[in-house]
Parts: sequence; structure tokens; C-alpha cells
Amino acid sequence: MAEQAKAPPKAARTRRKVRTGLVTSDKMNKTVTVTLVRRYAHPVYGKQVTRTKKVKARNLEGDAGARAGDTVRLMETRPLAKTVRWRVTEVVERAK
Repeated sequence: MAEQAKAPPKAARTRRKVRTGLVTSDKMNKTVTVTLVRRYAHPVYGKQVTRTKKVKARNLEGDAGARAGDTVRLMETRPLAKTVRWRVTEVVERAK
């Protein structure tokens, strides 16, 4: 009877980024394009500046998943494809 060797304790994973954005395209099979909006005050003038970024996110729920116009919550993940680095964790609000 060989004893099973205990695996060394796993190191705790780092905190993953979580963002909320608007789905702009759902034309791909398992992927959606999400627009992330970031607002901050200009360092010198104090005016609110808006910056947007489009990211691709994995959307595996199929028909029940996110569709264009939905507000979704994303979580950062390992590279799933050439351009996909995020995954949809939940649909916050459905499009009207």
C-alpha cells in the first residue's frame, strides 16, 4: 500500500479585476464585445474626462447569456483566445 504524497499547499491567487460594462456586439459564437467606461478628474484642470476601452469577453451561457445592450459584470481571467482575457460573470441588467 503506497501512501499518497501530499501536495504542497497552493499559493493564494491574486485578486482578479472586476469591471462593469455594456455589451456592444454579440455576433461571435462564445464571445461578446464589451465597452468599459472609465471616468476620472483631469490632474491639472479637474474636469471630468471619459475614456472608453473595448474588450472581448467569454460568454458561455449561450441563449441565456449576455446580448447586445445588456449591462454585464466581467472578471479578468487567463488568456482564453488571442484577444479574449475576460469572462462574463453575470448579467446585471437586461437591455430594454
